[in-house]
Amino acid sequence: MEENTRKRQKERENRAELRRRQVRRQKIFLGGGAAGILVLLILVLAVRGMAEGSAEAKEKKAAGAEKKEVVQEPETVSLTVSAAGDCTLGTDEYFYYPTSLPAKYEKEQDPGYFFQKVEPVFSQDDLTIVNMEGTLTQETSRKENEVYAFKGDEEYAQILTEGSVEAANLANNHSYDYGEKSYTDTIQALEDAGISTFGYDRTAIVEIKGVKVGLLGTYELDTHEACEEDMIKNIQSLQEQGAQIIIASFHWGIERANIPNETQVKLAHSAIDHGADLVLGHHPHVLQGIETYKGKNIVYSLANFCFGGNSSPSDMDSMIYQQTFTLEDGELTEENVTNIIPVKVSSSWEQGINDYQPVPVEGDTGEAIISRLEAYSQSMAEQYGTEAAQIRSSLEEDLEIGEQTEALEGAAVEE
Repeated sequence: MEENTRKRQKERENRAELRRRQVRRQKIFLGGGAAGILVLLILVLAVRGMAEGSAEAKEKKAAGAEKKEVVQEPETVSLTVSAAGDCTLGTDEYFYYPTSLPAKYEKEQDPGYFFQKVEPVFSQDDLTIVNMEGTLTQETSRKENEVYAFKGDEEYAQILTEGSVEAANLANNHSYDYGEKSYTDTIQALEDAGISTFGYDRTAIVEIKGVKVGLLGTYELDTHEACEEDMIKNIQSLQEQGAQIIIASFHWGIERANIPNETQVKLAHSAIDHGADLVLGHHPHVLQGIETYKGKNIVYSLANFCFGGNSSPSDMDSMIYQQTFTLEDGELTEENVTNIIPVKVSSSWEQGINDYQPVPVEGDTGEAIISRLEAYSQSMAEQYGTEAAQIRSSLEEDLEIGEQTEALEGAAVEE
């Protein structure tokens, strides 16, 4: 009996020990499994994180590539400059008054009369430059030994402003016709009217559409090639002031000569060699040719324009020279467009009378002026071994329009 009791007790102890072992195994299994699951989760998260990081990196890389593909367009600015020749807004006191410019001014009672025919051209450009040959002053002491001395009232500055002229060269042989004060009076009258003046040691910078245009005027007749040094200094001064386009005006040459002399050619080339982008010439009172040098244009003589110096000049041919400059990111490009508008200095030119009202001309009259320019340019090229400019005129635009109209009319008839 007692032995049986001991056996049952032993069996209970064995079963209890077996249960304890099973529990321990379960705990070990569950603990190890949780750790495994935890490790597995960590691995999954790590892999996911790496994948997400890789995807993000790819997205950033793609975005960077897109940014690289987006090329910043250059900022392009274009501006058109018009240039005209000698403007003598007055007369010589010994000239016959009834046929003079002051008499016409008094009769018309309108300063806008004089540039009425060309104002539509000048008002459409960005800058108009003329050579102001004469003085606007009340001075009466005429310069000694001066064959011709020109002056007009200070109010004549309105002729230029009404004509949409913005700048005037004063470096010429009539800027001191009534002494030093007549020169400073002229500067004062023009500047008060809002016209930028330049010449001799006075340069000017005109800002247009954010572009700085530098202007200088050189008087060659007294010193000839010796004026080159001052011209170079003026160009350098404009460069230091930040000028992006430099236009050099010269009063030079021989009156009534249609081909420039050697000094003109040398000075013009020097101006461009030292930084000028366009050269404008005057004094001969007649047209001279146009040259292209190192991609820049040289207009050797713009001839007369609104010219009170002669009531009936024998040669009334003139022009408006236009050039459109283009800058990309502030730098001047080589793609500059030119245009020549043929002009007569008087709207009464057929009667041989100077009414001091320049007028653009078309048809055969305009073609004859353009033909003269081309002939002078070619003759100069042959004489000096230079390159004659390719002259494009306003008449070509009219011709193209006419041809297009004829083509359309022809097509309509065919239909």
